[in-house]
Amino acid sequence: MAKLKITQVRSKNGCTKRQIANLTTLGIRRMHQTVEVEKTPVTEGQLAKIRHLVEVEEI
Repeated sequence: MAKLKITQVRSKNGCTKRQIANLTTLGIRRMHQTVEVEKTPVTEGQLAKIRHLVEVEEI
């Protein structure tokens, strides 16, 4: 299964609780932190809600 490399590039200040929860669930805690996650429908749905806060790269 494919992996995604996700980096937070914008602050979560002013975001909704749902968007902050999605960042936390993906394992992102601070700016410019990068995590690798499996590409699943669940992950794709979470990224759709926070697309403006992160950069996504397929590995």
